[in-house]
Amino acid sequence: MDVDTASDNTSIDDKIDDFCENPTRDALTEGLMSLLKPTVDQLDERIRATRICQIELKQRIESLTEELQRINEALQCPLETDSYVKKLINAKHKITIVSNILQSTQERLNKIHQAVERNTAKRKALLDHSSSYGNASNILSKEEQADVEKATNVSKEYE
Repeated sequence: MDVDTASDNTSIDDKIDDFCENPTRDALTEGLMSLLKPTVDQLDERIRATRICQIELKQRIESLTEELQRINEALQCPLETDSYVKKLINAKHKITIVSNILQSTQERLNKIHQAVERNTAKRKALLDHSSSYGNASNILSKEEQADVEKATNVSKEYE
């Protein structure tokens, strides 16, 4: 018996016929197409609109370029702005440097102010604590008392 004449062999035509007439496959295909078609149509429309906007933008840029060229030609002595631009850039750079210096100075002043407040609070607590046990002048030297008074005055200035 020959391989081609065996009864269990099927032809390719039989397979194509079965494939094309499959109702499940047709329903699935229609379902997928109904899901994807609106999205694809919307995407296609947006691409078309974007291309139209790009063409309009290109035309406006070209007309603006032509207008600027006419204005430039109409001016008898065009201004050299390069030197002014460089001056502005240098001024901006200097302002940035000064701003950074001021910011770091402000941060240092804030730290000093916080340190003064902490020292003042410590000394006041020490004075209050020592006054309950005896005379504060016996515990603190005259220099320390002067420091407490200075710190108090400095903290009052910041308030």
